[in-house]
Amino acid sequence: MNRRLVFAVIAVAALATLAGCAAIFGGISDEDLDREQEYDDLKDRNADVVISIEDVGLVRSGEFRAVYDLNDTDELSLHRSTFYRDRAMDVHSVRYWYPNGTEVTGSELDVDQGRSNTDVRVPDGNGTLAFTGSAGSRTFQLPAFKAGSYEVMLADGYRTSNFLFGAVSPGGYEREVVDDREHLHWEENGGTISLRYYLPRDVTVFTGLVVVVVTLGGAGVAYYYRQVKRLRERREEMGLDVEIDDDDDSGPPPGMR
Repeated sequence: MNRRLVFAVIAVAALATLAGCAAIFGGISDEDLDREQEYDDLKDRNADVVISIEDVGLVRSGEFRAVYDLNDTDELSLHRSTFYRDRAMDVHSVRYWYPNGTEVTGSELDVDQGRSNTDVRVPDGNGTLAFTGSAGSRTFQLPAFKAGSYEVMLADGYRTSNFLFGAVSPGGYEREVVDDREHLHWEENGGTISLRYYLPRDVTVFTGLVVVVVTLGGAGVAYYYRQVKRLRERREEMGLDVEIDDDDDSGPPPGMR
């Protein structure tokens, strides 16, 4: 009886382990791969890779849409780097266009998600691939899955130009603002794109906070100075801080004469 119980426990544990592995490595569902998304506005741009960051909030993470002109590349390994390791990127709304313009949805492609990468293989390396992923609320980072020219468009109203609040890496880019959207252009890029962006009102709010802190700090210093001065005056009135004449060392100490 005990032996049967042990076998039953082992069997249940094995099933739970397999179920957990399936949940972790189950990949991306066909529903997510085929989710509706619009990419025509990005396909019309001139860069090899066009990325549009959208729906950014103060706390809420936004999304990005990306279109890759593959240029003889038949596979992309999508990942994001963490402090410890690379992890597979979760994407949805995957689309592929043959060179003749025929569209294929993500569920019709070979998409394999593992622990470190989401591998997307296409039938013709000269086509165009598009997908959507998550973006941060004030930061964005994405490896260059293929080398070439890049264009990144920030969400409406956001900027990177203030050195305290914004940052762009790698260098060698051009910046322009079109219809309240900042565009960043790289003629050639093969490294990770890392951005920190802000709203102009963020600068105003921060400046206001600095003014408040400085004002309160100044008031505190002034109050402390007045208290010290008042205490010094009291000590002098009591004769505790009378200076001793260096030429006369005789006699009782100050206050006791």
